Amino acid sequence: MEGLMNMEKHVVVIYPHPDDESFGCAGTITKFREQGVPVTYLCGTLGEMGRNMGSPAFANRETLPEIRKKELLAACKVLDIEVEMLGYRDKTIEFEDEKKVALHLKEILERIKPTLVITHYPGYAVHPDHNALGKAAIEAVRLMDEKTRPTVWAQAISKDYPDVLGKPDVVHDVADYMDKKIEAIFCHKSQAQGVLGQHRHLLKEDKSLQEITKERLGKEMFYIWKFA
Repeated sequence: MEGLMNMEKHVVVIYPHPDDESFGCAGTITKFREQGVPVTYLCGTLGEMGRNMGSPAFANRETLPEIRKKELLAACKVLDIEVEMLGYRDKTIEFEDEKKVALHLKEILERIKPTLVITHYPGYAVHPDHNALGKAAIEAVRLMDEKTRPTVWAQAISKDYPDVLGKPDVVHDVADYMDKKIEAIFCHKSQAQGVLGQHRHLLKEDKSLQEITKERLGKEMFYIWKFA
């Protein structure tokens, strides 16, 4: 596995939705767990405003939050990581007081004492929740004591990010961990088929969702955030 994979004491992943951890960095998480490094996922919301209700649909707007919570717990069990729910509402993090969210995250980080935080790169993470929580997470780390501040890996996923930001600092080919990543993704039954099905038109052949996952999500890339 290529990239900067130093032995960490504890890794904290901060994303806003159930399934972000599996689609975004399950391979990287698996590598850290293989090394014996504890990983904690701080999940911003329950994804209660998500459009996908299963295929065929088995959820509705009222039942979706609890279903997605159960899916998240199942995925975290597969990945062998701890999870804490931050309690924000889906699709509204951008309207929260950023300083309050940052201080909330700072309090948790100072309790866990991670050496590495993984989050979204604000402005290049497509979804408003991704951008807002990523920005708050980076601010939370900035507010910490510089001497004990964890490293931040910021994940950009917009189409234009390579042209604007350049080559990522950390590139992980997670081919050796795809079975675990796919297992975690498919714990999110309400979301997996809908999200992965969006990529079918990009492929020349009608391939299985597992094959699509390997082709579209086989690399996990991050920028090391540079604090001024």
